[in-house]
Amino acid sequence: MPSIFAYLLVVVAGCSVALQQVLNANLRAQLGSPWWAGFVSYFVGLVSMLAVALTAPGPRFSFPPPGAGTSWASWTGGVFGAIFVGIAVLMIPRLGAATTLALIVVGQMLGSLVFDHFGLLGLPQHSVGLVRLTGAACLIVGVVLIRR
Repeated sequence: MPSIFAYLLVVVAGCSVALQQVLNANLRAQLGSPWWAGFVSYFVGLVSMLAVALTAPGPRFSFPPPGAGTSWASWTGGVFGAIFVGIAVLMIPRLGAATTLALIVVGQMLGSLVFDHFGLLGLPQHSVGLVRLTGAACLIVGVVLIRR
């Protein structure tokens, strides 16, 4: 069972996502372009992650040899991050931060239920039951309430 610290750490990550999207939306207004705002966000993230990767203990980066069992799909996660940042930069000024992020959470929950139910991309299979569907429905109700 994970500790309360682990749960709090994930909550901090969620707050960071909210802050990132608000800052990106502000940068969009300052630069006059959602695409350059997204680029700056990713570039700063790239530099930050490179600094952590170079200083943290663990293996150094190397491309796996061909046929080493890696999947090309595993290398494409950044595309979906760009989609996330781009849409959030565009929608926060229109819908507000709370509504946009609540809808993002709904999308994440629905997507993760599908991934879990079918065991996609190597995940262990976890069937969607009534309790999990009720939780997802509560999130959708929460979005409706936040939108008011």
